[in-house]
Amino acid sequence: MAADIVVETTSGKVRGAMERGVSVFKGIPYAAPPLGPLRFRPPRPIEPWSGIRDATAYGNMAVQSENVFALPPDLLKIFPLGGEEKLSEDCLTLNVWSSGLAGAKRPVLFWCHGGAFITGSGSSPWNDGANLCHADDVVVVSFNHRLGILGYLHLADLADGFEGAGTAGMMDIVAALEWVRDNIAVFGGDPGNVIIFGESGGGAKVCVLMALPGAKGLFHKAIIQSGPAVQMADRTDGTNTACQVLAHLGLEPSQADKLRKMSSARLLEAQAAVQAGVSRAAFANRRRVGVNPVIDGKVFPGGPFAPRAPAVSADVPLMIGTNKDEQTLFIGHLPWVADATFDSLPEALHQYLGARTAEVVATYRRAQPHMRADEIAIAIVSDLGVRALSLQIAERKLAQKAAPVFVYLFAWETPVLGGRLRSCHTLEIPFVFDNVGPAEITGSDPARLPLGRTMSRAWLAFARHGRPGHGGLPDWPQYSTAERATMIFDTTCRVENDPYGTERRLWETTP
Repeated sequence: MAADIVVETTSGKVRGAMERGVSVFKGIPYAAPPLGPLRFRPPRPIEPWSGIRDATAYGNMAVQSENVFALPPDLLKIFPLGGEEKLSEDCLTLNVWSSGLAGAKRPVLFWCHGGAFITGSGSSPWNDGANLCHADDVVVVSFNHRLGILGYLHLADLADGFEGAGTAGMMDIVAALEWVRDNIAVFGGDPGNVIIFGESGGGAKVCVLMALPGAKGLFHKAIIQSGPAVQMADRTDGTNTACQVLAHLGLEPSQADKLRKMSSARLLEAQAAVQAGVSRAAFANRRRVGVNPVIDGKVFPGGPFAPRAPAVSADVPLMIGTNKDEQTLFIGHLPWVADATFDSLPEALHQYLGARTAEVVATYRRAQPHMRADEIAIAIVSDLGVRALSLQIAERKLAQKAAPVFVYLFAWETPVLGGRLRSCHTLEIPFVFDNVGPAEITGSDPARLPLGRTMSRAWLAFARHGRPGHGGLPDWPQYSTAERATMIFDTTCRVENDPYGTERRLWETTP
């Protein structure tokens, strides 16, 4: 039987529970529910409550469509996009796992869930924080925030009363970080040592947070996992998306206020229609099209990493990395990839590469002559949209000469589904949280267990010291443009200088 624990926050008392030796609190509200007239508006402070609020169950997930990435059934079975809670606009809650509520100040690991900016949840079983708390004396926080057009529809240039609508979801995250600053000490955490980390869309959220003046001082280290966001939507991009949404709903800009009274289901239907129009040709620049945070010049002044790294977070150490075969998750099952030949590849890849198709395919074939056509396709699309942009961020961060940068490449291949996923997108998450045992996507290979312990210890070391090295790894130097030292996480972890350097140099010449 779990033991109850009561903690007093700035808004009132909450009751959590001891689970597996860890203090756990779930579903704590950090801002007022953004309902009715508060829809599309920046988050408001939560009203304090009297008595003791139960905090033993996750809060609602943000409103989102099912299976937005059109994954086939066999993948959906092993790939939890979120939790199992109900969907609601009343979703601004967070969860806390703590090694202890008293004693020394503990590093705080603040997890930003993935799912682009349109899906996902902080209650996914992959990011349960208990095992990190068992491995080290830390506090882990996950949270939910507004997604999709409810969090990122830039209407401010079309209608009055919608200031901040294009960054509302990011302002939710800032509000969650402010809650951490004001409350995490009573959960045993150190508000002066907060590490923001996230994967995919969560990594992109980390990128944006690094560029927000309103988030300065709320975090002290950052980790971007397979989620580079070099350039986000500008006001024109955001306005174009908003116009498409209004047009789909049969509204003129002067009628935008009707959006506050429409059902969330109808808004989701309009969002899906707009997202379906995003072409593959825009893949490398996908953060500027569709539903994304909008550079409004106020909350979000620019970038986040274009044309350079943001000055506001120059002193924040960064760890950044990718998975070897990112795109097997999204396109590996599609016929043009699964049945690819070297004869069919140029035509299939033209939608991504345009005039450079022949040059890119030829370069990859020379660099990796052992690879099949489908593997070459995966490598190219993965590098185009994830690895090349991640290394660009690393270089721009290095150019500031203000904080260290560490780079990794996750290369362990999962045996599930006949091995077709290899080192796919998201696969590193259960290793980072050392939750590989219950994660179906990792299969049953015994080698996965020590790798989970090794990787989670690296993340914990970075959280505590700003350096990810530890006794279970070879020496992990800081990244530099001279050596490009990269930690390869695999059954045997190792450091390589400039892995896949030929391919990296190819993307450096991309306009």
